[in-house]
Amino acid sequence: MIDANLNRLKEGIRVVEDIMRYRDNNKDFSSKLKQLRHKSRIEEINQLLTHRDSINDVLRPTTKSELNRTDIKSIIIANFKRAQESSRVLEELFKLHNATYSENFKYIRYELYNLEKEIVLNESE
Repeated sequence: MIDANLNRLKEGIRVVEDIMRYRDNNKDFSSKLKQLRHKSRIEEINQLLTHRDSINDVLRPTTKSELNRTDIKSIIIANFKRAQESSRVLEELFKLHNATYSENFKYIRYELYNLEKEIVLNESE
């Protein structure tokens, strides 16, 4: 669960980061997202890789809702939600073993909430 959610968190952030960087040329938002993506890590990466089994993931096939994007704004929102949900899972799981990691992922989640508000409302203008 930790490996999958770390990957999901970083991937979700990266999608929005790249839109802000390459489409909007927005250094402020893309830099903030990049910092959060780099903060989305733990030291025990080798342990995670040892137990990774992405081939046998029961939810590996794409669902219809994942294919339903109408515009860039829907992609931004979907990826913010993906990242926020993953950071919440990591926050909860690390409450069992590492309070520092738990607080880190809580911080990331709240920063994502703030950035989502700024970016999505800006997208509507």
